[in-house]
Amino acid sequence: MNVPLLDLTEQYRRLREALRPRLDRLLDSQQFVLGPAVEEFEEQIAAYCGAARAVGVASGSDALLLALMAAGVGPGHEVVTTPYTFFATASAVVRLGARPVFADIDARTYNIDPDAAARRITPRTRALVPVHLFGRPAAMEPLLSAAAERGVAVIEDAAQAVGAEYRGRRCGSLGDAGCLSFFPTKNLGGFGDGGMVVTSREDWARAVRVLRVHGMDPKYVHKVVGINSRLDALQAVVLSEKLKHLESWQRARRANAERYARLFTQSGLVERGLVVLPAAEDAGDRQVFHQYVIRAADRDGLRRALAEQGVGTEVYYPVPLHLQECFAFLGYGPGDFPEAERAARETLALPVYPELTAEMQEYVVERIAAYYRGRP
Repeated sequence: MNVPLLDLTEQYRRLREALRPRLDRLLDSQQFVLGPAVEEFEEQIAAYCGAARAVGVASGSDALLLALMAAGVGPGHEVVTTPYTFFATASAVVRLGARPVFADIDARTYNIDPDAAARRITPRTRALVPVHLFGRPAAMEPLLSAAAERGVAVIEDAAQAVGAEYRGRRCGSLGDAGCLSFFPTKNLGGFGDGGMVVTSREDWARAVRVLRVHGMDPKYVHKVVGINSRLDALQAVVLSEKLKHLESWQRARRANAERYARLFTQSGLVERGLVVLPAAEDAGDRQVFHQYVIRAADRDGLRRALAEQGVGTEVYYPVPLHLQECFAFLGYGPGDFPEAERAARETLALPVYPELTAEMQEYVVERIAAYYRGRP
């Protein structure tokens, strides 16, 4: 059986008839950059996330960059974040001339450890950037409290967590701003790159709207230097249609996660300590399982065996940010963040997309069980 890590073809097949007329209307209008389609989608996302405003930008990476710019981050500043995340979380900080300051992760959730993050805040800290990794909410209450005590902005990297909830509130709406990605593989993915900054701070929304168009306000007048980062109307149309289905897709991902938990428990792999499942969500939270990530004994060997048997997997992330060559100037080394390094060695993402069938999941778990058969 072939079980890819992600297959978007079935999703598109089901949406094709609804999407085609909307795309045709956009083509007839010839309004491709910003415009009514983007404004409509911004309103929809703001409402979905529980924020007052949303500003469409070109990518999730740019959303982080622009939110940091709105926070006034620049040379001489520090930004506290996690070393176990996608590269853009830290690269946006460096691009502004600031310094990313890493804090280790919680071994159970893979998200930044709130106590470790609080200890990293100094008078030079301008922002705290927690990541809701793999669609699981970070522990926001202690992070927000630590930031408020020291007058530090909180920018949520919710690129993998659209629709996730922390104590009943949507991720992205808890801090000063939240950053979303609409890369095609995301739970809400477009037909190319796209991103969004969501916020309930009018000053931040206004700043990002100006910064995304070269700092221009009014036309051809520039008081600040911004960048060119605008959400295409084509992506807004696609995403607006997909947003109608997002909650059903979230339910399907959660159901798939529950099925994996049953299958792995029945297999005996969990009891034997060969596989560690994602931790149960905390009370009031909702995971959206952008990725279903296990810890596995002999992770790399297992991955090779699964590939030979048609099962797609991925390692997120094999090299923590503090050990990336381009960040060597920060002065970190092996052993500085042991939990992040251990996660990089042990974790493996399995297929969890909404169209995944029960039979496919059974095959995945059977193949994993077969790999470990005979081991103590």
